[in-house]
Amino acid sequence: MSAHNKKISRREFIKRTALGTGSLAVSLMLPEILPGRAWANVPATFKDCNLVFVSFDALQAAHVGSFGYSRDITPTIDAMAREGFCFSNNISTASWTVPASMSWFTGVYPSEHRLTNKFSVFDPPNNSVLSNLKKLSPELVTLAEILKQNGYVTGGFTGNAGVNGFFGFDQGFDTYFYEKGKFGSMSASIPKGLEWLQANKDKKFFLFLHGYDMHGQNVPAEGFDYRFVDKGYDRRFTGSAAEQEALREEGLEKGAVSMRDEDVRFWRAIYDEKIQRTDAKFRQFTDRLAAMGLLDRTIFVLTSDHGTEFFEHQRIDHGFTLYNELIHTPLIIKLPKVKAGAVIRDQVSSIDVMPTILDLLGVNVPGNAKKQLRGASLVPALRGGAVAKDVFFETDYRQYTYKRGMQTRDGWKLIYTLEDKKRELYNLNDDPKETRNLVKQEARRAYEMEQKLFAHFKAIGHDLFARQWIPGLNPVYDSQAKQAVKKAS
Repeated sequence: MSAHNKKISRREFIKRTALGTGSLAVSLMLPEILPGRAWANVPATFKDCNLVFVSFDALQAAHVGSFGYSRDITPTIDAMAREGFCFSNNISTASWTVPASMSWFTGVYPSEHRLTNKFSVFDPPNNSVLSNLKKLSPELVTLAEILKQNGYVTGGFTGNAGVNGFFGFDQGFDTYFYEKGKFGSMSASIPKGLEWLQANKDKKFFLFLHGYDMHGQNVPAEGFDYRFVDKGYDRRFTGSAAEQEALREEGLEKGAVSMRDEDVRFWRAIYDEKIQRTDAKFRQFTDRLAAMGLLDRTIFVLTSDHGTEFFEHQRIDHGFTLYNELIHTPLIIKLPKVKAGAVIRDQVSSIDVMPTILDLLGVNVPGNAKKQLRGASLVPALRGGAVAKDVFFETDYRQYTYKRGMQTRDGWKLIYTLEDKKRELYNLNDDPKETRNLVKQEARRAYEMEQKLFAHFKAIGHDLFARQWIPGLNPVYDSQAKQAVKKAS
């Protein structure tokens, strides 16, 4: 057998095709079918099938086995990818939970649904108003509302914090659970979800499952066992939520954190422990669905709202930047009775998730909802078609910064910071880790992309020149809110 025709394993195939390197071979735009698999038998629709939509909060795509990660920490997720469709270059609309997650459920960009921060007004001690979808964007119809109108029972089971119902995430859900306290675990949301499923398994259902198990502010209830930490590590850090918060705030205040190489490895090691623990919990969930006989009539959509940074750009956590460790997220679609095992390398956006789900389920979509959808269905890709596109993203994280960005289908990326007009231009094909700003060397390209970026936002009703962008404070955590009140008093 020649070297050209020699069969290779799935993992080796992924490694050779550069998946998980950050750029994910963005220059290769056509869908890819793994050896021995076929997807031509995908039905036209999956009308009346159930939907399970899973958000693994803060899961960086580069730490998932089916996206090329070498450490075997996601066997359950990877098993679904082996039978489903793995969108290896999915880019989120935002780099933190509140704006990114609401884009799934409304099909519009954060600037449009307007949940860009926890508070729509934060001006202590004078006034503070929590963001709420009905108040900020009453015209928008949610995914849950559409499915409910089409006869689905709807249940959401979450870890609270950024997907709390008071923001409007419960809009259209018959049942919406969020764990008491912040940054709750799937250890709570999964049992509640299974209890609800047991009562509704004979109905057509939409279940949203979410947990903060991988988030920096979540620590396993039983503590870490440090399974992946270097032997001999001096435990400068222990992985506590307080340590993670201190590092996050240091990065925001100073622009970088002080950290040794062994400390970086430590934080990535406990992140991997969290991921492996979460994957095991998810396995318990899927096993129960199998026992209920639901797998052959249920669509699974597995994804994450954003990734998280572990010193790739000298910070810890997420939200403040738009680099790919934060906005490159996994997207896996598993269809009932279809074994595809397909890796789709076309660049797509999380804005495409809602139209894809509606298309797959073949439901009636009201006219006003059709008009609001900014993305496009990815169903053509499930049959071998091309769906590659330029994508757009943004963050106004805590009003520390206001950033907008775009990434072209051929691998060029522009980040524009509105408060200081700084521009960053990266060629992801040659520089997947976004380390070389080419804005001076590629001045013409930077200008053209800037024009396209500003035109995009103007087209969705947001003229970026129409206001001043002044950094301020819009807290996510109670500790920040208390400090703000103290300063203002």
